[in-house]
Amino acid sequence: MSSEKSKYPIPEKANVLLFMLSLPALWVLLWLGSHAFLGWAILAAAVFSLANHLPFSLMHEAVHGVFSPNKRRNDFFGVLAGAVFPTSFTMQRVAHLGHHRRNRTDEELYDYYLPTESRFSKTRSIYAGNLFGLYWFCIPLSNLIFLLWPWLYSSKWFVEGPARSLGFEPYVREIAELPKLRIWLECALAFVYQLLVWVLLDLTWQGWLLCYWAFAVHWSALQYVDHAWSPRDIVNGAWNLKVLPITSAIALNYHYHLAHHRHPQVPWPYLPGLVEDSDPRPTFWSIYFRLWGGARPAPPMNAGSTLE
Repeated sequence: MSSEKSKYPIPEKANVLLFMLSLPALWVLLWLGSHAFLGWAILAAAVFSLANHLPFSLMHEAVHGVFSPNKRRNDFFGVLAGAVFPTSFTMQRVAHLGHHRRNRTDEELYDYYLPTESRFSKTRSIYAGNLFGLYWFCIPLSNLIFLLWPWLYSSKWFVEGPARSLGFEPYVREIAELPKLRIWLECALAFVYQLLVWVLLDLTWQGWLLCYWAFAVHWSALQYVDHAWSPRDIVNGAWNLKVLPITSAIALNYHYHLAHHRHPQVPWPYLPGLVEDSDPRPTFWSIYFRLWGGARPAPPMNAGSTLE
């Protein structure tokens, strides 16, 4: 790990600059979504659906400790980027690192259904969560729940009830073990940021929802397009997706997801160079449209791809 860090230095100055530039761009898009004529508002929302991936991707870098080589600065900007999403950075870090440990296992398998599971239920989750954007909405909602009832995350009823039915039980159990005050403060910051932007830009709920739902649909789909039908392997169960260069640039090479899973401590500029010649390169859309076909029976763990 130390050799990777020395070989792939963290572009901290670029990360800070990108974050600072992303904020006014997002504010302009949110304002247009609320105050422009319908056609321009829809266009602003479409651009916002891409642009809001930039602070998310910077938060993702901070989650892996590669936003800054200085831990305090790394976590500081992770918290700020989390507020833009909006979410608690600490909560996101636990959830995402848990994803790296559970990827493609029975605990984190959304494109397939197990013998004990309902195909209809899994397909409904794909449609609602990944294709219609409700996966993203679950995250601010979970932050709101924590803000209002932090003890609920330690409740057996919540963990084994709603969290289990939504597939989030392992994450909720791990979050419940964290310092509650820190997560509460980060959740509060996220909602304060959103409220300030809303008030200062005089946003309408229709404009805000238009922009964030456009982002939710894009972000929620991407979270599983970069894994769906990939090998049932914790490390290799991901894709290096082909997307437009501008899309990849805005998301800081997030679409090189297999390279990231193999090298989670490598910063974003170096991921394209870590793609292996033998790696398949499906397009985003080729997998996205397959998700509309619904869940498939789960192959055994360590089975190969069922993309074909």
